[in-house]
Amino acid sequence: MQDFVSFDLETTGTLSHLDHIIEIGAVRFKNGEVEESYQQLVSIDIPIPEQASKINGITDEMLKNQASIQEVLPEFVDFCGSNLMVAHNAPFDFQFLLRVIEEHQIIAPRGLVLDTCQLARKTFPGLANYKLSTLCDYLKIDSSNFHRAESDALSCGQLFLHILKKNSFSTNQIKDFIQLAGRSPLKFPDNYLEGQMAFFEF
Repeated sequence: MQDFVSFDLETTGTLSHLDHIIEIGAVRFKNGEVEESYQQLVSIDIPIPEQASKINGITDEMLKNQASIQEVLPEFVDFCGSNLMVAHNAPFDFQFLLRVIEEHQIIAPRGLVLDTCQLARKTFPGLANYKLSTLCDYLKIDSSNFHRAESDALSCGQLFLHILKKNSFSTNQIKDFIQLAGRSPLKFPDNYLEGQMAFFEF
């Protein structure tokens, strides 16, 4: 099984062109097991909206003296390397990262990005909803700290392993994921590896 990285962002709201990333969490899986984790709070120059703080438990005090997104994102990119990436509701996280990458002209992650929410809808039909917490309950994935980035990234990675097992996929079978999801993976601009181009030869 190819390595992959599951990741999650905590933000001040839902609008990528207005709101800010305040935490990045990621977990690298190797041969189906956790190899290493990454977590970093991100300083911002505005107060966190009360509603956002209620959801993720992150406060203004916690962000004091933390690194800026310009410092944090290159660390995250380095952690991800060229691995396949997965996130729950991936378009949300992708748009936030893309805005920061373009705004600050920071190098982007090189791996393709798959959405575990869309894959779970096709893999486990008939559930009441496809929130990460609902799927964790359904699949008996142990997680007790939802809406913190590293914990959600870990849960997302474990969900992805369940999706792989249920469909008898390996992470090398990108075409199978495209067919299952009914859409192409997300990809950051101008960051292809030569070997990744082969995924689109179909």
